[in-house]
Amino acid sequence: MSQKITISPVTRVEGHGKVSIHLDDNNQVSQSRLHIVEFRGFERFVQGRPYWEAPVLVQRLCGICPVSHHLAAAKAMDVIVGAGTGDGLTPTGEKMRRLMHYGQMFQSHALHFFHLVSPDLLLGIDADPAIRNVIGVAQNENFQALAVQGVMMRKYGQEIIKHTAGKKIHGTGAIPGGINKNLSTEERDLLLNGEDPLNAAKMIKWAEEALALFKDYYHKHRDFVDNFSYFPSNHLSLVRKDGALDFYHGVLRAVDAEGNKILKDVDYQHYLNYIAEEVRSWSYMKFPFLTELGKENGWYRVGPLARLNTADFIPSPKAQQEFEAYKAHTNGKPNNYCLHTHWARLIETLHAAEVIKDLLEDPDLQKDDLVVKGKRMPEGVGLLEAPRGTLFHHYEVNKDDQITMANLIVSTTNNNQPMNNAVENVAKAWMNGQNEITEPMMNAVEVAIRAYDPCLSCATHALGKMPLEISLYNNHNELIDQMQSDYTHTKSS
Repeated sequence: MSQKITISPVTRVEGHGKVSIHLDDNNQVSQSRLHIVEFRGFERFVQGRPYWEAPVLVQRLCGICPVSHHLAAAKAMDVIVGAGTGDGLTPTGEKMRRLMHYGQMFQSHALHFFHLVSPDLLLGIDADPAIRNVIGVAQNENFQALAVQGVMMRKYGQEIIKHTAGKKIHGTGAIPGGINKNLSTEERDLLLNGEDPLNAAKMIKWAEEALALFKDYYHKHRDFVDNFSYFPSNHLSLVRKDGALDFYHGVLRAVDAEGNKILKDVDYQHYLNYIAEEVRSWSYMKFPFLTELGKENGWYRVGPLARLNTADFIPSPKAQQEFEAYKAHTNGKPNNYCLHTHWARLIETLHAAEVIKDLLEDPDLQKDDLVVKGKRMPEGVGLLEAPRGTLFHHYEVNKDDQITMANLIVSTTNNNQPMNNAVENVAKAWMNGQNEITEPMMNAVEVAIRAYDPCLSCATHALGKMPLEISLYNNHNELIDQMQSDYTHTKSS
């Protein structure tokens, strides 16, 4: 008797993927893989285009985090036009970009926690899938206010983006060497002291409440959170030159599972000296690794968990206080607990809210010195911390101003191996000894993937439709069971 379970499309991640899990003769998991079977073509699409189009073109990779690609490309083009790296712009240009970026971090983190993660936490991994979503949260009388809060937090972040980039999605605010607008006093007042709840002070308060919600959940479900998926790894991110958490600019730092520095604050313009990418036959998504450690041991995590493992401190008071409590949990050592990524993400949400308020109060945003240019260069690299982790944009430009080479290593690509490890952890814990996949097992695998907030469309660029699919094979490579994500279950003999 063969079985096939279909669950389509993948729930609560951006993009499409497939998981295969192999069992041996004793029904123990012997192999698991997260397959990304979409095709990305943006690195070729932009070739031949004028370099100044890159910040607008490449953000079409995604509708969730376009600001990240917009700014990473703009930072690379800053180098091309001779404006230097992230700290070479005018104060107005740099701070407007920071406001845009921190607004995006705030809205993206709010979207992920309230819309994509909270159903699992508040309703349970094994809840009825028909209600285990943000609508189910909103319809639950215990969580209605929370759902509204999540929507309004994302709305506020989107308003920040609109007033800095020109549009909420696929804006044009960043240009090579700077920006094309400042923030008017009317826009500043609207964002800083607008009608409740859309103002900076309320966003800080709500970010604190969201963090308190997770900490309360963790207190009540500590064994589940700590034991769900744990594995040691390296961690990589940008940090400010003094070691502070910084989403927009800095130097590259990597630490191992014990906190020892592997990359010691190196200039990201030379990232190819430190990072390489491996290709594997079963995925269109590459596998980056630190060349010093090699393919087997050099993989690393990026994103909120990694950033709080690499940074020495957070440069905003409320988030720093939470950071100290967070670090105390692991006695100052790197945190390698998969679900603690949500804790780290909410600390970052609070930090973003604090930085937004500080930037809105900065008079430099109303000044008119917007663009810097210098000696034209043939090559430039732009890096920043996207919501999901470190984002690399690398371009070469010819004498006719045409892009001749583009290399993008997006956050989700950096997290490829960690996501595979998380899938294997959960598969072994939930599926060892099983002949049939149940829906809670399926969702447990998704919870592991979802902790990384993957943007699979960014990592590969979608071509067609491919929902999350899990296949179970025995030791003879015979298909035992298969499930895709539309919650239909069929059997055939």
